[in-house]
Amino acid sequence: MIDRHGLSVAPAMVRFVEDQALPGSGIAADRFWSGMADILTRFTPENIVLLRRRDALQARIDDWYRQGGSRDGAEQRAFLTEIGYLAPEPAPFTIDPQDVDDEVARMAGPQLVVPILNARFLLNAANARWGSLYDALYGTDAILSPGAGACYDSERGGAVIRWARDFLDDSLPIAGSWHEVTDVEAAAATLHDPTQFVGRSDNGLLFRHHGLHIEIVVDRAHRIGRTDAAGIADILLESALTTICDLEDSVAAVDAEDKVAAYANWLGLIDGTLSARFDKGGRTLTRTLAEDRHYAALDGTPFTLPGRSLLFVRNVGHLMTTPAIRLPDGGEAPEGIVDAIVTSLIAQRDGRDGAARRNGRSGSIYIVKPKMHGPDEAAFANRLFDAVEDLFGLDRHRIKIGVMDEERRTSANLAACIHAVKDRIVFINTGFLDRTGDEIHTAMRAGPMVRKADMKATDWIAAYEDRNVQIGLACGFAGRAQIGKGMWAAPDRMADMLSQKTGHPMAGASTAWVPSPTAATLHATHYHRIDVAGRQQARSAEALASLDRLLTPPLASAPDWSADEITAELDNNAQGLLGYVVRWIDQGVGCSKVPDIHDIGLMEDRATLRISAQHMANWLLHGVVTSEQIDQALLRMAEKVDAQNAGDPSYRPMLGEGCDGLAFQAARALIFEGAVQPNGYTEPLLHRYRQRAKTEG
Repeated sequence: MIDRHGLSVAPAMVRFVEDQALPGSGIAADRFWSGMADILTRFTPENIVLLRRRDALQARIDDWYRQGGSRDGAEQRAFLTEIGYLAPEPAPFTIDPQDVDDEVARMAGPQLVVPILNARFLLNAANARWGSLYDALYGTDAILSPGAGACYDSERGGAVIRWARDFLDDSLPIAGSWHEVTDVEAAAATLHDPTQFVGRSDNGLLFRHHGLHIEIVVDRAHRIGRTDAAGIADILLESALTTICDLEDSVAAVDAEDKVAAYANWLGLIDGTLSARFDKGGRTLTRTLAEDRHYAALDGTPFTLPGRSLLFVRNVGHLMTTPAIRLPDGGEAPEGIVDAIVTSLIAQRDGRDGAARRNGRSGSIYIVKPKMHGPDEAAFANRLFDAVEDLFGLDRHRIKIGVMDEERRTSANLAACIHAVKDRIVFINTGFLDRTGDEIHTAMRAGPMVRKADMKATDWIAAYEDRNVQIGLACGFAGRAQIGKGMWAAPDRMADMLSQKTGHPMAGASTAWVPSPTAATLHATHYHRIDVAGRQQARSAEALASLDRLLTPPLASAPDWSADEITAELDNNAQGLLGYVVRWIDQGVGCSKVPDIHDIGLMEDRATLRISAQHMANWLLHGVVTSEQIDQALLRMAEKVDAQNAGDPSYRPMLGEGCDGLAFQAARALIFEGAVQPNGYTEPLLHRYRQRAKTEG
């Protein structure tokens, strides 16, 4: 370790900061390290106090349930108010973030979340601002027609074109129908709303609907265009307006080496130098960041549109520490504090010294802060960002914050949490998996929970989803900040996504998570079909969903599950848990498409793991299952997961190691130690076993 102003810093971190991040930033190395030391000295003690407060509140709640405290929402509200879990509601207010880019404040469209350790995925996501509707339809199950093979299937292609023409009829209505168009320019002249036609490219026409752009590409020499009566070769949609580059749930970053790799990729995105080489179809390709797109207005005036998604960076929450930096007392530095400093250092380089900005045009830095519990922790993040701005000489509130509404104490105090960061907040969302994991853990001792598949039908979930939008609108988010909804986890089931994910814009959410650039293009069609601004206006008149409903835990009223039902529940949870943990521990993969128990590929991250582990721990605690039944389920599902990964040459079978391997041990620990893990989080155990795996080689 290398001494920097009393901090012991890993050599890899020192080299990255001093040789890569600081040059060109306008920040001297001595100022940076002294500032980091000062911030850590000031904020680490308070960080520790906040975590102890979490534990103290959970202990009071556990005692309440042990002593027979009521499960009724109204009675729990009185108890939670008494112990300080529920904060006073703030007087009505309106958030006031300044210099917020349109993609965040005023536009509605899809959002990607991408693991920051994977450069290829990062570039795919950043470049997903625009996507081919034809490709998205042809290459997925979005339409029912003969399958796509190595050669172009004209019947399937025809189905794609018909679907796309229907979409144009809905989004850009003209005199007649787009199915009958033979001249796109002439059709544009008959638009019901002439203001939708906004420009031309070298080989296409540009339109705008509900704030999103549609480019119709005309090329009669193209293999598709030459068979089309209007010469239309493709339809490009403005797709992923924003992307969250994730340092948290979707990565396995457990040491200085991992953190430096993550920060280096963030730097490459901001500086525009990130690239990735990969093999595809026997060819080696290099991917880089897309350039902006150039158009001419109808009067001939040139203009550009962003070619890339606007980037957020998701920092780590308040819980974890990092061995990359040790404090003067020898303890590890809080990882979230280090993330705030380093990611902001990198982000503030964008547009420095008059250079063109790569990420947005406002100059704001967008940081998503996850896993905060209540308004005190939000206020702590606000003061931390103040300190980072002061260190780098930034204007107050240049760093914007996204507050993830994924913990029960935040949901129950959402207005107060927003108020604590009202001048920098630009994003709230709901997340079913993490939120359910925390719901189970908070009420762990209240009784056995309903089966996992039944969670989405419980009353607290409905209240949670409604309150998030209702409170956001009451706090003035419309036209100022994003209201988001959670992930569609099945990237291969786009037909189902198209039929079901309309619920998110219909709810008044201005963004929702999707698992791929292709999914972003398909989900973008929902924002053309549904006017989110109109939905927000309609919902702003609603009465707020009851807090008592939110506080009623999802308990099984009279559990009478059969032996087969219990076995099925255990197997489902164990398979998902093992399938994710084995890649996290053995390969350092924090997010990937993991086959579920029915062999359907789902994009999994730690949030999925949290709910499965907590659910099994809950049933074990209340005697629904025995430890022997859990071990039997783990053995059965280890065999299944091994078979599902048989084609991966880097995979180490769990059963081949006699179930003594670290991945299997970690999965088992997540269940049997789940009831005592802080707020049911999986990170402490995962980090411990991954560090062992890296050390043991």
